[in-house]
Amino acid sequence: MSRARSPLLVLFLTVFIDMVGFGIVMPVLPLYAERFHATPLEIGWLTGIYSGMQIIFTPLLGKLSDRFGRRPVLMISLAGTAIGFAVMGMAHSLTLLFAARIFSGITGGNISIPQAYIADVTTPEERSKWMGMIGAAFGLGFTFGPMIGGIMSQISYGAPFYFAAGLAAVNVVLLYFILPESLPLEARLKPHANAPVVEVFRHGSGWMFGGVVATYFFLIMGFTIMTAFFALFTERRFGYDAHANGYLFGFIGIVTVVVQGGLIGRLVVAFGETALARAGLLITTASLALLPFCSNLTLLLIACVGLSCGSGFASPPLNGLASQLVDRSWQGRALGVVQSAGSTARLLGPLLGGWLLMFDLGKPVARYGETAFFAAAGLCFIGALLGFCLKKPAGDRMPETIPVGSSV
Repeated sequence: MSRARSPLLVLFLTVFIDMVGFGIVMPVLPLYAERFHATPLEIGWLTGIYSGMQIIFTPLLGKLSDRFGRRPVLMISLAGTAIGFAVMGMAHSLTLLFAARIFSGITGGNISIPQAYIADVTTPEERSKWMGMIGAAFGLGFTFGPMIGGIMSQISYGAPFYFAAGLAAVNVVLLYFILPESLPLEARLKPHANAPVVEVFRHGSGWMFGGVVATYFFLIMGFTIMTAFFALFTERRFGYDAHANGYLFGFIGIVTVVVQGGLIGRLVVAFGETALARAGLLITTASLALLPFCSNLTLLLIACVGLSCGSGFASPPLNGLASQLVDRSWQGRALGVVQSAGSTARLLGPLLGGWLLMFDLGKPVARYGETAFFAAAGLCFIGALLGFCLKKPAGDRMPETIPVGSSV
């Protein structure tokens, strides 16, 4: 693992910078859209359309990375992210904001590529731990990104998007100069290189891979309902603006870093991927159900801790299980399918949440958000039930780990 450690730390930094840019817009986008007179349902569409594009393009980018290597595909997708953020910053209408989100979704479905990179260079025993490190990079991004976005929103609502565009551009340069390729040339030239992406279900132990995908879908759909409308919920319930919400998202990020960066490896060793994923799903369910009862900041922070821990316990083990069900030349496609399921959830979640939130508009402020959050808890509970059907594969489909940089 010593040979792979340095490139993985570079990858950690790459994902961190990417997620700082993504996190910057989280507390700002719903309020930015309201300036264009967007309804809650339109905000749901605006949030979800980004993921709607990733339903199609995340598996495609994963497949391209299986064919052409992880590094070039990741660089191109990040360049597209920079362009999308820049257009969002200069948006003068809701239509242009939608167009920018669509373009960003097409190029931004790249999370399966760092995950495939990890699968290329780690052993099965280490894989969930390093998937958790990617989750920690996400957490750090959500720690600093929303806080930066909240602070910069005091300059203008466009300023956070321009800053995010600059970060994505810096990330492309970083990748070009210091990240080696992880997928050797001989691993790309497989007879099934042009096989349809859906073939991964048959290759990945059939129903077991499908079970992982379905479990991940329900986890992300429930969680996304919360993230899409958290800023609106706290604005109406507690009077928090984008600046205050930035600190709340930052708090969630700090807890995520502790869980996924410091605890996940030890917990996987102690309890295994399946048990940890089940626990995470149940904790997420309980935390979402608690949100409507939050009448003060203390209860809100308790719910945020539960959400961070629950998603942190569940997501890396599910991705680790998925990677163990396929061999090296299928990693990009397999993890792309998992993330495509997540993207589908991120599209449907805000749409469902926006529709359900409409039922709370006439209720007292103390009951605002309860319909959407209870539905989110129900979705995560379905994921928990599916999680009890999963089991760790008997053997890994990637018996050898090829040193990073051995071939490009």
